[in-house]
Amino acid sequence: MYFDTHAHYDDKAFDKDRIELLSSLPANGVEAVIDPGCDLSSSAEARSLAEAFPHVYFAAGIHPEELSDLPDDWLSQITRLADSAKCVAIGEIGLDYYWDVSQKELQKQIFEDQLRIAHSLDLPVIIHDREAHGDCFEIISRHKENRGVFHCYSGSAEMASELLKMGWYLGFDGPITYKNARKAVEVLSLTPLDRILIETDSPYLSPVCRRNCLCNLSECKEAFPTLIPEIGLMRKTGTIQNLLCVRMLPQSGRQRFQDLPWCSFRFPLPVLQLFR
Repeated sequence: MYFDTHAHYDDKAFDKDRIELLSSLPANGVEAVIDPGCDLSSSAEARSLAEAFPHVYFAAGIHPEELSDLPDDWLSQITRLADSAKCVAIGEIGLDYYWDVSQKELQKQIFEDQLRIAHSLDLPVIIHDREAHGDCFEIISRHKENRGVFHCYSGSAEMASELLKMGWYLGFDGPITYKNARKAVEVLSLTPLDRILIETDSPYLSPVCRRNCLCNLSECKEAFPTLIPEIGLMRKTGTIQNLLCVRMLPQSGRQRFQDLPWCSFRFPLPVLQLFR
C-alpha cells in the first residue's frame, strides 16, 4: 500500500472525475493521501474532501504565490480550518522567488506567521521553497521548534545535509525522473531512506512516464520502481520500492510510526517503511 504525501485533488483539473478518482484510490493500492491547501478556499475544499473520504487527510495554509487579497482575519481562518482531526499539517507555505521578487518581505512575514501557527497547534509544516533557498533556510533556522517536509526539494546537497541534521524530511516528486535532474538525484541518493517522502503534487510534476498528463499515484506507482536503475538510485538491496514509492508498515508494526518525530502528533498512518 502507498501513501501520497502531497496531492492537490481539490484542483479544478479534477472537477470532472474527482469523486470517482478519490473513491478508486484504495482499490488501486493508495491507502492515504494528504491534500495541502494553497489559500483559504482551497484549504476549505481540501478539508471537505478529507471529511468525505476516510483515506484523505489535509493541510491548511497560504502558498507564497497566493498572497493577494488576504483578509485581515486570514490567520484566524487558517487556525479554524486546522481545527480538525483530519488536518495533519500547516501547508503549503514558504517562499517563491521564481516569478515575482517584489513581495519578498510580505512572503517572509506570511511564512513566519504560519510557522508560529503550526507551532501553537503542534503540527508539522509543508514547505514550498522555489528559488528562495537562502531565505527559507535562514527563517527555519530561527524557528527551530518547527519540523516537517521541504516539498519537492530543489536545494543543494549541502543545504539538504543541514536540514536532515535539524530533523526535516525531504519530499521528492516526478521531476527526479527527468534526464536533467542531476542535483535532485544527488540529494536523493544521499538522503536516508527514513527521511524520504514521495509526492505526486498531483495534478502537477508528473514523472517521465506520465509527462503532459494529469498525475496521480495509483497510475504512477507501478512505473516508479522500474525507473530507478535508469537513474542509478538503488543504493541498498531491497530498497527499490521504497526509494520512489512510499510504503505502509505492516499492520502489526503500525505503532512504530510514533517513533518518527514528524508524525508523533497527528499523522494517522506511518509515513514510510523504516530501515533501522
